[in-house]
Amino acid sequence: MAISMAIKVTRKDQNEANENIIRRFNRKVLQSGVMATAKEGMRFSKPISKRERRTKAILREQRKAEKAERMKLGLK
Repeated sequence: MAISMAIKVTRKDQNEANENIIRRFNRKVLQSGVMATAKEGMRFSKPISKRERRTKAILREQRKAEKAERMKLGLK
């Protein structure tokens, strides 16, 4: 779910400092909730099936055993 919201911050006058513009922009971003929704989307992950979990666990165990064997032989 992609949310596209344009947040527009205009310069009040020519003498306004850049820091003030950035501060106002950051405040508008926080108040709009755009960052919160983006972070929620980053944390979401599809549920993995049992079969896929098992195959991944088997691969993990195999790699772990191979690494231990290489350590015993002093290869890596």
